[in-house]
Amino acid sequence: MRLPLLILHITGGIVGLLSGVVAMFYSKGSQGHRTAGKVFVISMLIMGACATYLAVLKHQMNNVFGGILTFYLISTAWLAGRKRDQRAGVFDWGALVLALALGLGLWILGIRVVKGLSAQQPGVPIGMYFFMGTIPLLAASGDIRMLVRGGISGTPRLVRHLWRMCFGLFIATGSFFLGQQQVFPPAIRKQYILAPLAILPLPLLIYWLVRVKFTKRGKRLLVSTYTKAMPTQHQQTTEA
Repeated sequence: MRLPLLILHITGGIVGLLSGVVAMFYSKGSQGHRTAGKVFVISMLIMGACATYLAVLKHQMNNVFGGILTFYLISTAWLAGRKRDQRAGVFDWGALVLALALGLGLWILGIRVVKGLSAQQPGVPIGMYFFMGTIPLLAASGDIRMLVRGGISGTPRLVRHLWRMCFGLFIATGSFFLGQQQVFPPAIRKQYILAPLAILPLPLLIYWLVRVKFTKRGKRLLVSTYTKAMPTQHQQTTEA
């Protein structure tokens, strides 16, 4: 079972990286962005599911958490981008519980590693456990706000979609360019090219968040996304 899952995991990761980059640079709300985004979501969900199962077989708890976190971020980001007015449902309550469990689990694992009660995975800094544990806790706080309000729409919906997609892409780039450095020629590793490629989704995430929240183009993007997501309702409103 390991070899087919490993091949599927690698294939999903490569397709996810390529489609994620394409989606990042396409104009948001365009047909190209939506098509690349669908490919990205499917490939990342496959990659995350395979990574989780393989990590369970190898008893690598940090990778188990990482695979589940990727699955959580991508699935909730897809739901946020799919609907104009996302109303809270059973899935959202389950996602909140999962996010809280992931965050607390990663923090507990990090504390155990610090105290020497659990083995530290080679190449993973101690701080990474707590950094990755903080992300699902922050995401859980967003889930709580959405559940309290009964749903999410407008700019917060786009922000939710963007940051979760981008951070899911960051997990993929970090795992590939930093976690699998041995597959790259020594010359490339010595040029310090891999680290910038690994963290590239983070500055792109900041760029898009600023653009969506604070620029006029972001407001036009919001309107454009709404009308493309719900063309029938928009047309009915115009005719009325």
